Amino acid sequence: MSFENQSVLITGGSRGLGLALARILAGQGARVVITGRDGAALERAAAGIRRSGGTVFAVAGDVADKHAIHPLAAQAAELAGPVDLLVNNASSLGPVPLGLLLDTECEEFARVLETNLLGPFRLAKAVAGSMLIRGRGTVLNVSSDAAASAYPNWGIYGASKAALDHLTRIWAAELAGTPVRFYSVDPGEMDTRMHADAVPDADPASLARPEDVAVKILDRLEKGGLPSGARFSATDPLAEAR
Repeated sequence: MSFENQSVLITGGSRGLGLALARILAGQGARVVITGRDGAALERAAAGIRRSGGTVFAVAGDVADKHAIHPLAAQAAELAGPVDLLVNNASSLGPVPLGLLLDTECEEFARVLETNLLGPFRLAKAVAGSMLIRGRGTVLNVSSDAAASAYPNWGIYGASKAALDHLTRIWAAELAGTPVRFYSVDPGEMDTRMHADAVPDADPASLARPEDVAVKILDRLEKGGLPSGARFSATDPLAEAR
């Protein structure tokens, strides 16, 4: 998979892994649209990429808002062309400090699902038709180790990411035989604001840099050979995609 001249939409693109992916993809000649809730932060991120010569557009929007999805997808297509690569990176931990399920309000769980599961579903649905018509397209859902391992206090986040992994596999099964591919990736523990919110006493030196993780993710996609629906690890090259 080559990213040159590709149209890319990245949610949660103002910082962390989303911004790192945007920088690399724009540097490789992709036309990148970054989105997130903080319009000012998006504009600052986009300005930095443009100074490096990349093509990037900032579109403010909340993936948890179902009414924002179609306008967001339409703006991305108008600015950068029909989406070739959708990266569902935006995520919510829910209330922090992280708490037990017994202490979790149903409304809090619902809000996390809106961002981590329904947002990716709605955006994929908004762009997949065009991908099928054009005969190409990839959707990458950013998952977590918490989707595969049951960690206390990570309940609603882990459950939402586990559901996202399975949603990825279902999309792949339903679109089997088409050129549209779906993947999920576990990026591992990174030195990001989200990780600091979740584990404030973690040593940043023990965490991966988002820029390094982004390189590994894109290298794996470029190599190809992954079956649609696969879940792969960005930090463990020996982990078998499944």
